[in-house]
Amino acid sequence: MGSAKALAKEIVMSRKAVNRLYENKAQLNSISMHLGESVAIARTVGHLSKSAEVMKLVNNLMKAPQMAATMQEFSKEMIKAGVIEEMVNDALDSALDSEDIEVETEEEVDKVLSEIAGETAAELPEAVRKERVRVSAHKESTSREEEAIVEGANDEEELEEIRARLARVRS
Repeated sequence: MGSAKALAKEIVMSRKAVNRLYENKAQLNSISMHLGESVAIARTVGHLSKSAEVMKLVNNLMKAPQMAATMQEFSKEMIKAGVIEEMVNDALDSALDSEDIEVETEEEVDKVLSEIAGETAAELPEAVRKERVRVSAHKESTSREEEAIVEGANDEEELEEIRARLARVRS
């Protein structure tokens, strides 16, 4: 009976030892995980510091105030281009409208003359109208040639201005 009690004591003590070993193993695993976490945090800190250095270098290279000034100048030029385009469109619209008004005016004059003078006057405006068509066709071709010459000169001036702007932007 004494040996059975001793054997039971040994079994109980060995079970406690096994449980303590499991606890120690869990604690060691926990410590290992904490160490792994610390290493990962250290790596992250290193990467963030390198990223900060790179961002600082990029910021020094970019020169933000100069970039902002360039963007403002670009914005002003775009606004100028929009205003010029609007002015050109308005000028073209008014030029086209004046031609339409001129044609309508001539038609109204012809109507009034034909009503006043009757058949004799009706033949007269027809001859005058043919002459006007011939003269206006000659005027249009001459004015188109003059406009083409003026536009060519303007195009070269604008081209030089654009080249100067491009040179300023590049520098």
